[in-house]
Formats: sequence, C-alpha cells, structure tokens
Amino acid sequence: MAERGYLSIGEVLSLLKPEFADLTISKIRFLESQGLLDPERTPSGYRKFYEPDIERLRWILRQQHENYLPLKVIKGKLGGEPDGAEAVAEEPDGDRASGAGPRSGRRGGPVMARPHLDVADLGGPPSGVSLTIDELAVATGLAPEDLAELVRYGLMGGKSVGGTVYYDEEALTIANLAAGFMRYGVEARHLRMYRTAAEREAGFFEQVVMPMLKQRNPQARRQAVDALRELSQLGQGLRAALIRQALREYTGP
Repeated sequence: MAERGYLSIGEVLSLLKPEFADLTISKIRFLESQGLLDPERTPSGYRKFYEPDIERLRWILRQQHENYLPLKVIKGKLGGEPDGAEAVAEEPDGDRASGAGPRSGRRGGPVMARPHLDVADLGGPPSGVSLTIDELAVATGLAPEDLAELVRYGLMGGKSVGGTVYYDEEALTIANLAAGFMRYGVEARHLRMYRTAAEREAGFFEQVVMPMLKQRNPQARRQAVDALRELSQLGQGLRAALIRQALREYTGP
C-alpha cells in the first residue's frame, strides 16, 4: 500500500494482475458500475482504493474464478449494498490469514467468510444484467470474436432489442467459465460436449418432475422447482465424484 494510504485504479491492477491474469481496468470499472465496488473519489474524480476496497475486489474475483458465482449471487453475499452491510458467518483464523475475504477497515465493514454455491439457482427471478457484446467482452476479458464463437456453438445466446443483442447474467457466467477454459487452450468448439450433456440432463429432470407439472396447481409447481434444484445439486455432486474417480490415476488418492 502506498504511503498516502490508498492506491489508484492502475496501481490496484498492477497489484492484483499476478493473481488474476484476466483482470483489466475496464473490468474493475464494470464491477463498480454493477454496485459491487464503491471506491472514494478525489475532488478531480480519480478513484481511491483503500485496503478494504482491495480486499473486497480480491474476494469478488475469487468468487468468480474459484466458485464461478454470478454477480447477482456475489452481490447477495455482500448484502446487496456497497458496504456489504449484511454479513455472513465470520471465517476461521486460518482463512483470515490467507486473505480469503473482505476485512473490516476504513468503512467498518464486516469480516466475511468465503461462501460457495450450494445449489443451482433455478427458478429465481431474472437479474438486471443486460450487456452488449462489447460490454460482455470488457466484463470477461474475452475478445468479441471469442464470444461470437460461444454463440456460434450454442453455449450462450442473447436477446435482440431494437437491433442490438443483449446478454444476461447467465451468458456472463458462461463466458467467464469459458475464459477459464481458454487459458488452457480449450476452445468454444471443445465445450459443446457440456452443452450436449446439460441438455440431456435437463431433459431427464423434466421427465422426473413432469407428473408434478401435470397437476397444474401452484403448490405442485413449487414442488417441481424445488425438485429441480435438488436434482441439479445431486447431478453436480455426482459429476464431480465421477470426474475425480476417472482422474484418480493422475491426481492421486
């Protein structure tokens, strides 16, 4: 931290770039525009990032990179306010020492645990995220042509309004995950197997809950949504276990 007690946005980028290779100044500004960051400003309008701001940004980026949480879930974990007023459980000393989450500081914010996504977010209300292809490129660090390939292979889609295509939070999540794969040389065409597997799994789940949906009453509908959430969670767990089993030869016991 500089002697003046805060960093500029460029200095924050230099500090975090070794840990988050795809981080850009535009992405930091985008997170601010979505209400996840709220740095102070100098009288001339330059951002001032204090230690709690930097730790908050680091925590947000880790949720995206390690837990693949969409922004609306991250914002909910932070309490939906720039100060992160609604705290989750305090983390143990071991995690605190590793810099795992935002800490209390200039703004008096709470110490926060590193949450994880326990169940798939199915049937929830849509978020307010609506991005053009260029904004999506800024938010994910992908080139527009990379995003176009994701669209071409059916991995994500947008909605055309007034001649402009807009992409929602789900597309943002998929693009962020694809960016992670691309760091290993995995292209959009290689990811089609995930789309195919997801479509088959979704079709199977639909068959399981169809008897509930045929009852055509609100309670049965709620039961169907709850069942889909649980089935999705079970599917995620089973997939992870099977992958670990298949790769045990390389990863060890």
